[in-house]
Amino acid sequence: MQYDVLYRGSYALLNLQLAAGDSVSAEAGAMVSMSSGIEIETSMRGGLLGGLKRRVLGGESFFMNTFSAAQDGEVNFAPSLPGDIYAVDLNNETVFAQSGAYIASTPGIDVDTSWGGAKTFFSGEGFFLLKISGSGTVFLSSYGAIHEIMLDAGQSYTVDTGHMVSFAEGVGYNVRRVGGLKSTFFSGEGLVVELTGPGKITIQSRSTDAFLAWLIPHLPKTDSG
Repeated sequence: MQYDVLYRGSYALLNLQLAAGDSVSAEAGAMVSMSSGIEIETSMRGGLLGGLKRRVLGGESFFMNTFSAAQDGEVNFAPSLPGDIYAVDLNNETVFAQSGAYIASTPGIDVDTSWGGAKTFFSGEGFFLLKISGSGTVFLSSYGAIHEIMLDAGQSYTVDTGHMVSFAEGVGYNVRRVGGLKSTFFSGEGLVVELTGPGKITIQSRSTDAFLAWLIPHLPKTDSG
């Protein structure tokens, strides 16, 4: 399987070239287009409970689609929000990704949901993580541009939860408020995650939470009368 990320930056498109017999799994709704000879099978990855966990906890679709090539062809995927796409190659490894970041993966990759910390259950910015494990390639998306940071052992780095995309297994994380309760409400910030190396983390240049906070006050008000 060959892949290329086209139109990188604001409106990335993932192009996968499949040889006959190749297959790839993808988030439901991520497919943009495909050539003839590509077959689609829809299933609940991990069964009913696995599908419910991804939907309710991870923000992912209840279903997963598997695209199989009966002959050489291609399939294109794109995320829901404008942004970038990047590939993570795993060799019997695990990476944690923010809910909504997953687009597609090759066979041998398992996508599960991991609880992001009890503190976040009581916030409007729940920090649920997808646990992505196995051997193969997983394609993740961002809202805005991707920025990679390599943390040394013991090095700490703080990221707004709305800008978090992924981090490698072995990176420690702790979700907390920004300062005290008053500064959390009035600083314009919410929850942050403090990450401790070693390992690579990726963040995104835009936040859906910040976008919604800007958008909602501008929406037309309905006339209750």
